[in-house]
Amino acid sequence: MCAIRSGVTISIGVLFLVGISFSLFKVIKKTKARRMRKRFFKRNGGLLLKQQEEADPSFVDKTILFTSRELEKATDSFNENRILGRGGQGTVYKGMLVDGRIVAVKKSKLVDESQLEQFINEVVILSQVNHRNVVKLLGCCLETEVPLLVSEFISNGTLYDSIHNETNEFPISFNMRLQIATEVARALAYLHSATSIPIYHRDIKTTNILLDEKYRAKVSDFGTSRFVSMDQTHLTTLVKGTFGYLDPEYFQSSQFTEKSDVYSFGVVLVELLTGERPISLTRFGENRSLAVHFMLAMEEGRVMSIFDAMVIKESSSDELLVLANLAMRCLNMNGKNRPTMKEVAIELETIRTSHIPSMVETNTRQVVYEDFSMLTYSDSTSTF
Repeated sequence: MCAIRSGVTISIGVLFLVGISFSLFKVIKKTKARRMRKRFFKRNGGLLLKQQEEADPSFVDKTILFTSRELEKATDSFNENRILGRGGQGTVYKGMLVDGRIVAVKKSKLVDESQLEQFINEVVILSQVNHRNVVKLLGCCLETEVPLLVSEFISNGTLYDSIHNETNEFPISFNMRLQIATEVARALAYLHSATSIPIYHRDIKTTNILLDEKYRAKVSDFGTSRFVSMDQTHLTTLVKGTFGYLDPEYFQSSQFTEKSDVYSFGVVLVELLTGERPISLTRFGENRSLAVHFMLAMEEGRVMSIFDAMVIKESSSDELLVLANLAMRCLNMNGKNRPTMKEVAIELETIRTSHIPSMVETNTRQVVYEDFSMLTYSDSTSTF
């Protein structure tokens, strides 16, 4: 009997020790994970974010901080099948939050200190912006190995893919191209002059313009953007941007102004009108650049020959010449002679409202026109 009691006592003791050990293991594991998350938070710019909050109290509570567990669950542990695209600054995944919202999660590459500042800069900028033609930031996560940005999911991909996808069943009509150009101009006009502090995007291109379910334009990717104080006229920076869209004046001087964004928009406008890529694989010499190719065609009086066939079919020559002249002004080699984005937006809206779409146009992706209320900035605020 004593032996049985001793055996039971020992068994209970062993089970107790195993339970204590397992509990200690879980506590140690959780403590290590918590310390690691704190370390990642600091390394990924958490302190920079706190400094931004201290410098600008209005920034507090504008950005949701997601947990790593939330985003792992949302993206199925960042499954390869969830990848929406890859870029110079990281990979974008499609995810679904617990409340059912579909989101885009941008997972940055392993970053050095300077790139870290860019990431926090993007968080700060997008947290200050609320405009229907700018991708909305939902929050970020800094407690993972690399920082993560969470934004609204835009369903119809990039403008670049819509223009240059030759297998597309529904090519973008002239009417839609005009609408998209107007919306992008509105967004840039808002960034330049309607936010509390002017914002220069610095990388406007068709791959950074997304299209939603109604094919409305959404300007995205603010990783290289910069706030500019009201008394500044330019930024002196290391030259950053995308070849084909880069302002030659900025390239030579390293001084980025709001007119540098205007130049990049000019290339986007020409891309919409011609259906050509910003850098050609078939043309040679200086003509490889779409901007140069377009300006030479204008100077030689043959610009109609380079317009996209659909654009020519669905518009008048007068409309096209007005748009071509607007693009030429945006691409002026002297930045001071370029119009502002607000002036561009007004002119595009005038052209758009005077354009009468063809009665036979049956494109199923036709977008609904919206009132051009941006010019009074009544639809935009500096907070979410």
